[in-house]
Amino acid sequence: MEAFSLELKNLGITILGKMAKALKIESEEVEELFGNGFQSMRMNYYPPCPQPDKVIGLTPHSDAVGLTILLQVNEVEGLQVKKDGKWVPVKPLPNAFILNVGDILEVKYNNTYIIANDVSLEVGY
Repeated sequence: MEAFSLELKNLGITILGKMAKALKIESEEVEELFGNGFQSMRMNYYPPCPQPDKVIGLTPHSDAVGLTILLQVNEVEGLQVKKDGKWVPVKPLPNAFILNVGDILEVKYNNTYIIANDVSLEVGY
């Protein structure tokens, strides 16, 4: 678990560096904002539900952190995003992380979002 946590921390720092470059922000500014990359880890298990229309999920929320790295492992479509006023399930992809840009980055960089087609990162786990 410790090795996995360290790899996720390194991944987060790498992603923040790529985001800073894409936004034309000095890397020192991002390092100052996040320092050594405080992190926490939470694991949730959401088994497939035979009656998904009766599931009560979490209250809609945003992530207060800088960056959330999410790994969906059991192909349950529990995560949803709101797009054009509708909740849309996020289809899990095998061996793929989902990255949520959190409130800290949204506020700090004035609602600037990044779509980086040319950034490729690989993480072994």
